[in-house]
This record gives sequence, structure tokens and C-alpha cells, in this order.
Amino acid sequence: MTKLPTREQLLNPILEALVKLGGSGSIDEINEKVILNLQVPEELATIPHIKGKEGGQTELEYQLAWARTMLRGNGYIVSSKRGILALVDNSRHSVEEINFPDIKLSPEHKEEVEENWKVRLLKILINKLTPTAFERLIQRVLREKGFSQVEVTGRSGDGGIDGKGIAKINGILSFHIVFQCKKYQGSVTAGHIRDFRGAMVGRTDKGLFITTGYFTRDAIKEATREGAQTIDLIDGEKLVEKLKELNLGINVELVERISIDEKWFESL
Repeated sequence: MTKLPTREQLLNPILEALVKLGGSGSIDEINEKVILNLQVPEELATIPHIKGKEGGQTELEYQLAWARTMLRGNGYIVSSKRGILALVDNSRHSVEEINFPDIKLSPEHKEEVEENWKVRLLKILINKLTPTAFERLIQRVLREKGFSQVEVTGRSGDGGIDGKGIAKINGILSFHIVFQCKKYQGSVTAGHIRDFRGAMVGRTDKGLFITTGYFTRDAIKEATREGAQTIDLIDGEKLVEKLKELNLGINVELVERISIDEKWFESL
């Protein structure tokens, strides 16, 4: 593969990915499955959507978002409030090649795909926040998500560990975590993950790596490598979604839309 597939060429691979995932999946699961099935090379999969602005959404993720919205807007897939996508016809065990000559996208769907607010917010996080302010933001996010005793250490020479805290599962089980915050444009590599894991040894139960950039595929594999301590990852895309979810610096306005059914009145 020498160039990225178009959004139209991604329609069937998304459906195939959902079938292989059992009929439903998260955006990350679907994207990873599509990349794997199409054998998209690393250099293509990590091309940034905005030229010269690495970090955040890649061009492939952008086109996949368009393709998912096209499928959803035309009745092939549905999404839940938690962002899980599912096949409308979940009885399929395979996907026949489907022709999409009449796929259309409404203005509402186009606006949904663009989601320029994510790009603007990432620019603010990267360009406007100092490293200390960014660490305070992460501290606030973790507290809002139920972590306790969240401290920002930020000691130099500490192997990249910027803070620590305690997470609880269902209010019963608890485990210690350490986290690293990387506020910059660009990719987090497998080497960064290995360095962070080395600093974790003997000090914690879990590790959390948060960045405004993105993780390379090798970094993601390294974070979940069998036999090694697992490290949870939050990239720029997930981070801004968390800020939206928690209403931290983001105000979401729900607009009431009213339509009149003239035929109903005519039937009286």
C-alpha cells in the first residue's frame, strides 16, 4: 500500500471489522482492526490530518470518521451514548462487497465529522498551558474520574513519573498508579513506554501515560506486551473527549430542534 484508502474505500472494511469484532466495537477497536486487515504501514497510518501539525487526529482516523458517519447516516450501523458502534444487521457472519453509489451525508453529519473543537482544544492545551498547568489539569481529570490522593510530583530525574494516585474499583478494590504527562505535538514511541515502565518497577500497581500527541502502533503494542506490566494510554483525542465528558473548560449546548408535520394536520 503506497497511499491511504479513500473514505469510500473504507466503508466495507469498517463493516468487516465490526463482523470480526462480534457485531460491535469501540472506535479504537474498529480503527485498529481496519489498519490490521488492510495492512496499512506505520508511515501512512500516522500521517497527521493537519499538515505540519503532528499530534491529535491522523488523516486515516479523519477519513475513518467520515466513513463511519456515512454508514451510520445511511442505516448500516448505529452508535450508543457510550460511543460503541454496532451493525444494524447483526446476523451477518461475513460481509459481501457492498456498492455505495448513493451514500449521502447530511449537513448535520458533516458538522459532526469535522469536530473542529477538538483541534482547537488541543492547540490550547499544547500552546497555552504551561507544563505545570497541564499537570494540574491532569490531576483534576483524575480526581473527577474517582481517583484519590492524586499528587503531582514532577521531580526531575524521576524516570518520567509526574504524579501518583489511588484508583478504586466499585469502591472496594484499590490500587496505586503513577502517571506521566507529555504535553507536546508528535508521537510517543515504544522507547518512551519502556523508559516509563522501567521507572515504575517496584513502585506501583499500574501505570498511566497521558499525552496531547499520539501513540505509535509499536508504543501501543509495547504498553500491552505480554509478560510486562501493563500501561494504560490516553492520547490527545481521548483526553479532549474526557474534558468534554467532565465539562472541564467545555460547555456543551443542547439545541432544541422543532419540525412541523404538515401531513398530520392535513389528515384531520
